[in-house]
Amino acid sequence: MSAPDTQESKDATQYRPCVGVMLINGEGQAFVGKRIDTKEGDWWQMPQGGVDEGEDVREAVYRELYEETGIAREHVEILGQTENELFYDLPPELHGKLWGGKYRGQRQTWYCARFTGSDDDVNLEAHTHPEFSDWRWVDRASLPELIIPFKKPVYRTVVEEFREF
Repeated sequence: MSAPDTQESKDATQYRPCVGVMLINGEGQAFVGKRIDTKEGDWWQMPQGGVDEGEDVREAVYRELYEETGIAREHVEILGQTENELFYDLPPELHGKLWGGKYRGQRQTWYCARFTGSDDDVNLEAHTHPEFSDWRWVDRASLPELIIPFKKPVYRTVVEEFREF
């Protein structure tokens, strides 16, 4: 299996800037949500989303976590981030269909964060347009097997880089 591309090998302007969060609970398990808009497959993913123009990347982490999970920043302690941005390309059948056709994929900065709240602090309907229909805590080693195939190399790198936490 190949590793995800890094900024040295890609034109960053062709990739949507994004953050991702490996949110881990007290047992060391990672949060995953089942996307509402996935029609095929049983794919689960960690919270992630675009960075708004001019937005601080760390602020984007807190915003995305709240929008996708309802988890407020006071229940999140950031532990670290990936060494480099990680890139993935959309599969050919999705080219031109997402993000107004502006990007060929995403460039992601991933953060590892500890969840200090309780499961009652999760509210998938906190945002006007929920992204997840369900959620659960999973063993971190299983993350690459839960994600849609074209994102697997990114998830393998994230799991490896955050193994110390």
